[in-house]
Amino acid sequence: MADAPSKPVWFITGCSTGFGRELSLILLKRGYRVVATARDKSKVEDIVAGNPKNGLALALDVDKQGQIDAAVKAAEARFGRIDVLVNNAGYGYLAAVEEGDDADIRAMFETNFFGLAAVTRAVLPIMRAQKSGAIVNISSVGGFIGFPGSGYYAATKFAVEGLSESLSKEVGPLGIKVIIVEPGPFRTDWAGRSLKTPRKPVDAYADTAIARRRQIQGISGSQAGDPVRASEAIIATVEKKDAPLRLPLGGVAYDAIAAEIAALRKEHESIEAVARGADYPKAS
Repeated sequence: MADAPSKPVWFITGCSTGFGRELSLILLKRGYRVVATARDKSKVEDIVAGNPKNGLALALDVDKQGQIDAAVKAAEARFGRIDVLVNNAGYGYLAAVEEGDDADIRAMFETNFFGLAAVTRAVLPIMRAQKSGAIVNISSVGGFIGFPGSGYYAATKFAVEGLSESLSKEVGPLGIKVIIVEPGPFRTDWAGRSLKTPRKPVDAYADTAIARRRQIQGISGSQAGDPVRASEAIIATVEKKDAPLRLPLGGVAYDAIAAEIAALRKEHESIEAVARGADYPKAS
């Protein structure tokens, strides 16, 4: 039997560390109902241990459709609804395009993109029936800007952003909003446990891809971004009536995206004549 109506139900993937864990803890403290998931259920059981009424820990590998279906069914059976889906599960892969290993690239796409899409498809029927809901897709500043050494990671996040933008136009009229979160560097374990690197580095990229790889690994633990403040910002944005489609998080992300937009605008204006010249000439 579903619990009596109370605060919204949040279903979050990838809760063992980082944003997923912080979000779950903050939400439970505020009285929300939370479904905290991870591939290893034992790593999220402590999140809900002190709040068994509002918290539910589930095993969920987003690469496995059977686990997705079972987790969504269990969440609905327990709480009767899902109000907010946070697609947080994912990891990084820092490699120059030439350095990329096919198996590693495909594995990352399975989690970062295909897994996200599969979880979204599983939850949407519930939200459509409710005529309400929010889908929060954790992207990255690297989902807006392609940096050297992260082309494949950026490709997964660019894919998430394209999917999210189309989805927002499909489900907006149904009462469901979509928010793309674009964090910069934060003090999570992304640059440690959650980051993979190429098996065969290519020295030719020492000043580009390899240099950036070392930079990211070198600042692990000293990033400017605070995961707790970021989680609070996500919650506040979800609760806004007119939430933005994109939510950059951290000064690094905000400034980098602003500079990228300015550069894109300048380039876009510079090629107007070339672009328009590709049309059939207008009849006199």
